[in-house]
Amino acid sequence: MTGGCRCVLAVVVFLCLCLLAPTEAVGGAKSRPKPQKRPPKKPVVDPIDSTPPVQNIDIQQMTGKWYLLNTASMCPYLMKHGTKVEPTVMTLTGPSDQTLSVSTKTRHNHQCWEILQQYHLTSTPGKLTLKGARPEQNIDIVVGETDYTSYAILFYQKAGKITVKLYSRSVDDLSEPMLTKFEEVAEKHGMGLAYLFPFPTYSHCGDVDQDHKINCVPTC
Repeated sequence: MTGGCRCVLAVVVFLCLCLLAPTEAVGGAKSRPKPQKRPPKKPVVDPIDSTPPVQNIDIQQMTGKWYLLNTASMCPYLMKHGTKVEPTVMTLTGPSDQTLSVSTKTRHNHQCWEILQQYHLTSTPGKLTLKGARPEQNIDIVVGETDYTSYAILFYQKAGKITVKLYSRSVDDLSEPMLTKFEEVAEKHGMGLAYLFPFPTYSHCGDVDQDHKINCVPTC
């Protein structure tokens, strides 16, 4: 499903206390240990902030149909079920009222489903937001690379975790340099071949009946 899957990171913080024995000073007085200065905290930088969007991007040229070819992710769900992914196609329309309409079609239990969403344009061209029920559930999206006519590499970030997706305009003529470029981009974000999940390039869903459409506008 567009937007990537939910990855939960359990963080356990251990606080270690060190008891210092007092030392003897001249005259028998006891001196207190000098408090040590804590090192300044390094500013937290979201991974997606270090991923610049395409320069001079024309978001209008991003509209149309895109086939999902590959995903790089450390998401536990994909790590467990990555060999069972289904053919997925995304269609972008707009922009209108500072949003892109997004239709994603895929299968679940042999049934075709369509998920309807909105990507909100931001003040930075090439950066988008898929809004959640709460701000902390938002997904930040960056169009990292594209030539508009053959491929696009999109970055999705939720809760500080990055997922990278490779889309193609066609599944008939896959470019080896395009696939290699995607692998190199994923590697730069710490995701080698073990974290790449190719998607089927056949049997994509066509029209979906109303009973199998999920409307996530404004949110799910």
